[in-house]
Amino acid sequence: MTPLDSKLLTREILLSLWKVHILHHAAEHPVIGQWVLSELRRHGYDISPGTLYPLLKRMERNGWLRSDAAGGDRSRRRRYYNLTTRGATVLAVLREAVAELHHEVVEEAAVPRAARPLRLTPPSVSKAPAKKKNRAGRRRSPPAKG
Repeated sequence: MTPLDSKLLTREILLSLWKVHILHHAAEHPVIGQWVLSELRRHGYDISPGTLYPLLKRMERNGWLRSDAAGGDRSRRRRYYNLTTRGATVLAVLREAVAELHHEVVEEAAVPRAARPLRLTPPSVSKAPAKKKNRAGRRRSPPAKG
């Protein structure tokens, strides 16, 4: 087994989780970068300002956040990030996805495998209607079109 590549994990997975976290808190109240840094660190994420501030700017360019500068001189103005209507829509979609993912990855994983129902197809794949069988148990061919 290879050692965990923390930069790859951060770039490919954690960055997205941080975005969800930021949207969640911005829905509750305006957030500032320094507060977001401390909040993410409180959850065990070692994120630098050089990672966070470009992330906030991207989220703003995507229309998920809107920032307003307040106080201080021009170079040191505190930026308050507020959730936009588009951001609220994105957050609603993400909450559903996270709930489904949590159910499958955490809750179902806690159930012993033998107790889980056998699933042959992914839940999003619809099954084709089963062909009917005749009395001998053989599948009937569909009626000829003509």
